[in-house]
Amino acid sequence: MLQSAFWGALAGSSILIGALIGLYTDLPKKVTGLIMSFGTGVLIGAASFELLTESIREDGVLTTSIGFLSGAFVFTISELFITKKGGNERKRTKKRSDNHSGLSIFIGTIIDAIPESVIIGVSLLEQGTVSYLMVIAVFLSNFPEGLSSTVGLKKDGYSKKTLLIMWLIVVLLASLSSLLGFSLLQDASTTLLSFISAFAAGGIMAMVASTMMPEAFEEGGAIVGLISSFGLLCSLILSQF
Repeated sequence: MLQSAFWGALAGSSILIGALIGLYTDLPKKVTGLIMSFGTGVLIGAASFELLTESIREDGVLTTSIGFLSGAFVFTISELFITKKGGNERKRTKKRSDNHSGLSIFIGTIIDAIPESVIIGVSLLEQGTVSYLMVIAVFLSNFPEGLSSTVGLKKDGYSKKTLLIMWLIVVLLASLSSLLGFSLLQDASTTLLSFISAFAAGGIMAMVASTMMPEAFEEGGAIVGLISSFGLLCSLILSQF
């Protein structure tokens, strides 16, 4: 049980690491874009080679398809809501537009982090050991989000103390989500676990396409396609172990 909390916290900790770098250093935007593009490749691989493959293997195409589309739909609806409040700018380092809300950016980050953390806890139930691919994928995706959001919010006048508290809360929620995913689903049916895995994969794909890819290209340039492909290949290799 504590192991699930540890892995959730570890995956989420990169948000805090990114925030610290954003607060105390001046990392070039291109570097951030390249890190984010590599993370997109790893995340797509984790969704495909780990979550969807496992879901189909355990309960077939129908459960997987329903779960996958449901996850993408729920994330899209959530994204539409927080976009109206400026939460769509959570991955951007530039100064925010006038209609943005720091709270919306914070909530958007939580929406990104919690489902990924839950599936880390679920992986302990399905495989008997944590999915290292998922931990690495979530860690890599959280880092540029913590960095970009912090740089942008710092430009908007948020204090260092406030920002660190915000991201520390996200890390704690990630740890708790992984713990709850493990604890509450121990007696869950194979169908439910397969649905949850596919649901998480759908949410990840929608998140990558709507937030990570556009920002990675904007900050990293055309080379991000190659870097993302390398991330996907690394994800495939990791899935074999």
